[in-house]
Amino acid sequence: MKTIKLTHVFAAIIALLTITSCVQDDDFATPDLTATDPVLDGEVISVSALRNLFLQEGETVDLTESTQYVEGFVISSDESGNWFEEIIIQDNATAPTAGVRILIDESPLFTYYEIGRKIFVKLGGLHLGESNGVLTLGVTNNLEKIPAPLQFDYIQRSATVETIVPVETTISNLSEDLENIFIKLTDVQFAKEEVIDQSLTYAGEPLDEFDGERTIFSCATEQTLILSTSTFANFKSIVLPTGRGSISGVLTRNFFGEDFNLAINDRNDVVFDQAERCDPVEIDCGVADAAGSTILFEDFFETQATNSPISGNGWTNYQQEGSETWEAYSSGGQNASLGISARVGSFQSGDDATIAWLITPMLDLQANTGETLQFMTSNSFSDGSTLDLLFSSDWDGTEATIATATWDVLPAGVIVDDGDFFGDWIDSGIVDLSCIESNGYVAFRYSGSGDADFDGTFELDEIQINAN
Repeated sequence: MKTIKLTHVFAAIIALLTITSCVQDDDFATPDLTATDPVLDGEVISVSALRNLFLQEGETVDLTESTQYVEGFVISSDESGNWFEEIIIQDNATAPTAGVRILIDESPLFTYYEIGRKIFVKLGGLHLGESNGVLTLGVTNNLEKIPAPLQFDYIQRSATVETIVPVETTISNLSEDLENIFIKLTDVQFAKEEVIDQSLTYAGEPLDEFDGERTIFSCATEQTLILSTSTFANFKSIVLPTGRGSISGVLTRNFFGEDFNLAINDRNDVVFDQAERCDPVEIDCGVADAAGSTILFEDFFETQATNSPISGNGWTNYQQEGSETWEAYSSGGQNASLGISARVGSFQSGDDATIAWLITPMLDLQANTGETLQFMTSNSFSDGSTLDLLFSSDWDGTEATIATATWDVLPAGVIVDDGDFFGDWIDSGIVDLSCIESNGYVAFRYSGSGDADFDGTFELDEIQINAN
């Protein structure tokens, strides 16, 4: 027993002498922690060039034999749980022109691919295509995730980390060119019905499944965009802020690839530094029991020339954004029963934004009583577009001031929903206008989502404004 203990002691002494003999006094080596760019065995291309390759092909591109790398800056982070097994990169930290999503079967990813980190992705062995409507890199023709054990074979980090400067834009200017780009929307708020009428969370409601979808409202244009938040995000149960300000995030699409969505990295991307909201004023006189016998204005469009812009009868037909306008048409389908109608749509228009107004002549509401409004609407798959019923008492009647005039919402008027059968005409009901104490104009405003490949068409007919 003593022999064994002595043997251990001698071994420890020898080990100590060996260690000390290798180190000189006051001469300790400092490990080199300086990061260096990887040595790549192929040409480096930009994300913009990669996107152009896909646009040229128009379908999924097989990059299996490629010897190139694509470089870009990381703009997404799964640290808060709002991204899962994917990273988004764009070509520049400032003023980017293109972005791409990379699918990786690994979580978390933020510990290695933090926001602002420049990375190089080997294209050989990958495929490039659209998944959920956005440009994506993955393995196989089905754009599957890069297996976790192989991620470092495909992705290498640069020593460069830069601050990502969001692209400031508006909802009306969203386009495919901004997909997979870190953008910033200014002067926006969450929809009144979500934060004032209710106190919704980001994604913690009983009906939120996979993602919570909340409506961003633009104070400048009154257009909307969906903020999509994962039900796995660690901020999902936080109540939406009630004020207004800016929201920064990655422009992406919904699960079906149809509508633009915005996805944030964490709650710090929502900066609402103003308490005052910009909710549209609602003029809600309710619904009347009956319409009066005096006709103040009506149009069934039967005298309009089909396939031509709506004109005459006091109408103001104004294109605020885009090339599409209200025009007369006659359908041979199931909704042909009303004859000639007015319609507007931005499907395949090629326009980045569409806002089209159809405004009545001025209505004398002060000299009458019991005023009401009735109309019919239908759609041809309205999809991402919307139709609003508005009233203004301060518009001066000139096209130049339409966008800057005050337009209040008439919520009692029923407008066709995208889920309604396209062959049906939907009755507005008898909208009561009698609580309005000033003269003014009724407007039908069409707004496209900015995705001309998805926006649809609205139809309008049998407009009647009566009084007692």
